[in-house]
Amino acid sequence: MFGAIHRFAYKWVTRLAAYQPPRGIGTAAAVLLILTSTGYGVVRGGHFAAFVNYLKDGQNLVANAVGFRISTIAIAGQKQLSREQILAAAGVTGRDSLIFFDAAAARAKLKTDPWIAEATVQKLYPDRLQITVREREAYAIWQSQGRMVVIAADSTVLRPYVSSSSFGGLPRVIGPGAETRAKSFLDLLDRYPAIRDSVYASIFVAERRWNLKLKNGIDVRLPETNVERALETVVALDRDKKLLSRDITVVDLRIFDRVTLQLSDEAAQARENALKEKTARKKGGAA
Repeated sequence: MFGAIHRFAYKWVTRLAAYQPPRGIGTAAAVLLILTSTGYGVVRGGHFAAFVNYLKDGQNLVANAVGFRISTIAIAGQKQLSREQILAAAGVTGRDSLIFFDAAAARAKLKTDPWIAEATVQKLYPDRLQITVREREAYAIWQSQGRMVVIAADSTVLRPYVSSSSFGGLPRVIGPGAETRAKSFLDLLDRYPAIRDSVYASIFVAERRWNLKLKNGIDVRLPETNVERALETVVALDRDKKLLSRDITVVDLRIFDRVTLQLSDEAAQARENALKEKTARKKGGAA
């Protein structure tokens, strides 16, 4: 047993002693050691992203040198965003080469901008890049918790609202949850232009129903259901009775088949005085 082990060990020691490594293996081992050490240092030092960008710049430098530098960038479809904003959103820099440019990643970056609903990025070799975007359109101004923003029809917040902007003519919706229900309600309101044109803001109450604040200060309180019927009632009363031109503050349609009006303070006082005068005349006539 011991003799067999001795012969096995002798055989391998003899082979190792006679082994001649290939030329360059020492250099390769040194390079591997350097790369391993560099990689370890990069990861430990938190410089991995910078290291990757360094390697990427090197790739682009080589590709640009042989004719793949992006020399022409065509952009189509933008309205609100500038050319510079789109290039920045796509991550396009002056160092990029077409061959190493990641079109799919650029498209994903573009779609993170709230204005951009859809985007395509095409590489046209050897040196052209085509970016096409479809922007969302500003649909309404949403106010909630003291904040006013411009939203798209799909409720995406596009940007903060400032009074000096060009979005002042958009319809206003107010209240938590109003942004997600705005399109369905405002589309319904569009069917009644006689009242729609008098609306200053649509207020979503308790995330259940809508009130209309009219430009003349009147509040129209709509029900949770049968909203179409309530709007038709208001339109008819205004057409036949000039309802919305009266000295009232509230038109309440929350109870089915009933319209309740609330007079302004001045109108209520005038009505009270008229009733007192009428009562006094009756007493005087009786005497």
